[in-house]
Amino acid sequence: MAQLNAITLKQLRALAAVQENGSITAAAERLNLTAPAVSTQLKQLEANIGAKLVNRAADGNGFLTRQGHEVLKTATQIESALQHCYKTIESMNAGKSGLVSLGVVSTGKYFAPALVALAKKVMPDIRIDLTIGNRRSIISALEDHSIDLAIMGRPPRYPAVESVTIGDHPHILIAAPDHPLVNNRDISRRDLFSETFIQREVGSGTRILMERFLDRTGEGLTYDYMEFNTNETIKQAVIAGLGIALISAHTVMDALTAGRVRIIDMPGLPIVRQWFLVRPASTAETPVTQRVREFLVEQNGAFLPKMPD
Repeated sequence: MAQLNAITLKQLRALAAVQENGSITAAAERLNLTAPAVSTQLKQLEANIGAKLVNRAADGNGFLTRQGHEVLKTATQIESALQHCYKTIESMNAGKSGLVSLGVVSTGKYFAPALVALAKKVMPDIRIDLTIGNRRSIISALEDHSIDLAIMGRPPRYPAVESVTIGDHPHILIAAPDHPLVNNRDISRRDLFSETFIQREVGSGTRILMERFLDRTGEGLTYDYMEFNTNETIKQAVIAGLGIALISAHTVMDALTAGRVRIIDMPGLPIVRQWFLVRPASTAETPVTQRVREFLVEQNGAFLPKMPD
């Protein structure tokens, strides 16, 4: 029979350490414990849960069972809640009203710091921590409640979130300033598909958007491409003349303003998506988080970079 009231943080941390380090011995080193001590913690946790959580291999490796992964999710949420609580108390001890953790996908790093600086200026009594990461890491942070709010281009299907649009997010086709397609008002499909496209990695939202545009435009035509995993690298590749790219306008605004890249004007472009502000639907919103969320929504996208004339 499960004994939930006997579960301890030490037991949960032993499970997390095995998952992170791959074996009981490595987990023990990570926790500054002996391997038998970690084994004891795991056995106690399994007895308290009422299920086998770790498959122990003959070579000493440890692999979590399905039940083990389910317990690990809860352990991660508990650690995140404790970390958030600590930061909140730290903020209150420093005279703040509380803490709000804001996550922003990496494409938003070009405007997020200025936005947070503005929010802190308007609400100096609130501590706002900014986390920038790829889409997967931001969704994971929403799931384990290590962030209160997130700005992203498309709300996730899971975890369940409440979302609101906060501004336009245009995507444009760019090339080096001297590229023959720049200022060309009569670009044929074959002209376009003879180019090399600089694109993001598989799974990237920008990559998906570009593929849909090319599928719709090319009707079966193939094209050459180069792949990079950051918008900054793609921008530099276009500047160097390696190819053209469909990319978030907000990531190349500095290069557009400086004339280092130019926009290729074609029917169907720019593709205008939206920026969304989201929060986990499963948690109650604190007054402090509500204040920050309402401030961000009230900006109505004024913090977003503007396209040059």
